[in-house]
Amino acid sequence: MKYAFRIFFAFIFLGLSLPATATVTAQLDHDQVGPGETVQLTLQHDGQTDSQPDLGPLKQDFQIVGRSSGSNIQIINGKMKSQVQISLMLLPKRSGKLHIPALQWDGESTPFLPLEVSSSGVSGPSGNASAGNAPTGNAAHVFVTATPEQKQPYVQAAIPLTVRIYTDQPLYQASLDLQPNNDVLVQQLGQDRQTNETRNGTSYQVIERKYLLFPQRSGKVQLDGAVLNAQVQDTRNNNDPFGNFGSIFGRNPFAGMMNATRPIRIQSDPVVLNVRPRPAGFNGGDWLPAQNVTLEESWQPGNGPIHAGDPVTRHLHLSAQGLTAAQLPDLGQLMQLPDGLRAYPDQPRLNNDARGNGIVGTRDQDIAIIANTPGRYEIPALHLVWWDTEKNTQREINLPARTLDVLPGSGGVAISTAPPNQNIDSSGRPTVSTSLNATENSSTNDRWNWISLVFAILWLGTLSAWWLSSRRHAKQPPARSSEPMMPAVSAPRVAEARKAFQQACRNNDAPAARRRLLDWAHATWPQDPPTGLKALAERLDDETFKPLLHQLDRACYTDGKWQGAALLELKTLPAREKPAAPSGMKLAGLYS
Repeated sequence: MKYAFRIFFAFIFLGLSLPATATVTAQLDHDQVGPGETVQLTLQHDGQTDSQPDLGPLKQDFQIVGRSSGSNIQIINGKMKSQVQISLMLLPKRSGKLHIPALQWDGESTPFLPLEVSSSGVSGPSGNASAGNAPTGNAAHVFVTATPEQKQPYVQAAIPLTVRIYTDQPLYQASLDLQPNNDVLVQQLGQDRQTNETRNGTSYQVIERKYLLFPQRSGKVQLDGAVLNAQVQDTRNNNDPFGNFGSIFGRNPFAGMMNATRPIRIQSDPVVLNVRPRPAGFNGGDWLPAQNVTLEESWQPGNGPIHAGDPVTRHLHLSAQGLTAAQLPDLGQLMQLPDGLRAYPDQPRLNNDARGNGIVGTRDQDIAIIANTPGRYEIPALHLVWWDTEKNTQREINLPARTLDVLPGSGGVAISTAPPNQNIDSSGRPTVSTSLNATENSSTNDRWNWISLVFAILWLGTLSAWWLSSRRHAKQPPARSSEPMMPAVSAPRVAEARKAFQQACRNNDAPAARRRLLDWAHATWPQDPPTGLKALAERLDDETFKPLLHQLDRACYTDGKWQGAALLELKTLPAREKPAAPSGMKLAGLYS
């Protein structure tokens, strides 16, 4: 009897301990879904716990797109009962017969749960079409298509791609994404467009978005399909936004007051392209695959005489249908100039314009051309080779050659790097000359003779006054000044003055450039600053800048346009100062 009582009490204690043993269960709200649909997995743990289940096995076939958790504690007849629930929103990664694997939680395992993901448009009341294809059976509620305009493009050519979202129900928090990769670049084109379309008797709202694809290598390349992430109304749980948690918290007090939503993820079929390489027969420098390319030019001034040191601006306009502006070449590097001409290109202006299913890239550039010596210059023709992707042939654009007849500087004396006793004839060769240029006439000579005489008289008068003043002050002891001598003008720092001068050149502001250049010279030679640009030019070692300073000086007193690009090459001023001349002998420059 003693052993019988022991066995009886053992069974009693064992029965009391069973409810305290942790039990883990798993449940799916559906065992069949369509592609792009989510399924809700509920994990329940009897008894309190601070640990979390191991969800790693789920990641092989599912993506976890949502997660929530809750707990419930009940005390009935003095006994406490607790439960912990975790709800997971799972998105299948593929179609077919899948299963929820066993998950470990506090040493317990959940059971295997089968799940079928259909690959057709039939998937119950909330079914979706197969990824990327229009439904062929029963109508799907949401599906996405991606259609390239051509499947055998040339490398680096733009391929229009149209992505369409078909839906017969409202979408909430929707986003569409098309990710590039190392083989294909992606650029969105324009704005989305909304239309309506009827398929298989079902009316759909269609959201259309355009992209441009740029394959970066030849051969077979693949781009993952466009992905739609959105929320749709969930009618599977009777509009209960808390799902299976009603079993924990009792009746949901908010049921019927709001519509629950669930996430969906729809992906179109991958985009596969067979990219053709650059043709072997193409002999152009820059690879330009396009539907159409145009190149235009204009000159300023278009006609009239050109003098040495005067800039001539060449404006080039390049337009390509099917290419972006960033793909267009630098025309300044394609232009060849003969010796004696120098080019100063401005910053190009790039623009992309969406037209229809494609893009038109444009590049506008101004190039200033300056001749330092007179003569006749032949600018060669400009050739641009491109590939016609519609006709599969090479094409070429030619801008004709242009001849520039450059006259001597407008000051009357030829601006040249030749020795002072040489002039330049019409063929550009130096000739010996002992007189002024033939363009000087007798009236000009007379005017300068009178000006020279007036300056000589003024100089003699100033010299006499200085001599008398020096004798008078020699008889008197010099007065001591109680204050230190201060300079009359506070010269700006060299770096600041040079920076201000360069900015004025970029702005093509002739008066500001002249003023800032003299400030720069004043900071460089504070003891003997030049009084004008003519005096400044005499101090420069590089003969190239003398005609440019003459042109700047002339532009300050005329209404003509001035281009400051050439003077940006003036980086430094000579540090060596010339001896200061007596104050009474200092004369202002001609244009100061």
